[in-house]
Amino acid sequence: MARARIYKPSKNAMQSGLARTKFWVLEFEAAHAREIDPLMGWTSSPDTNTQVLLRFESKEAAIAYAVKRGIEYQLVEKKPVRRLLKAYADNFKADRQDQWTH
Repeated sequence: MARARIYKPSKNAMQSGLARTKFWVLEFEAAHAREIDPLMGWTSSPDTNTQVLLRFESKEAAIAYAVKRGIEYQLVEKKPVRRLLKAYADNFKADRQDQWTH
C-alpha cells in the first residue's frame, strides 16, 4: 500500500516571495531503499512513486484524492509563523528596553 505525506511547502530561504507556497503537496514516501549502482555510483530505486509530486489548491482536495485512491496519508500542518515587525529606527530609540549589543 502506498503511503504519502500531505503538506504545504515552506518558503525557500533564497527567495523573498511566496510563489511556491500557495499549493498543498501530496508526496509519496519511498517504499524501497535506494541502491548504489556499482559501476557509476548513482543511486536508484525500483519505486517510481517517489518521483510523483502532486499539487492541490486546498488541503481538502489533497485529502479527498488520497481517500478516493486508497492512499494512506499523513497530514503535516505548519506552525504559524510569529514575526516581530520592527523598524531599523527602533534600534536607536531613547526608551529602548533591550541592552545594546554590537
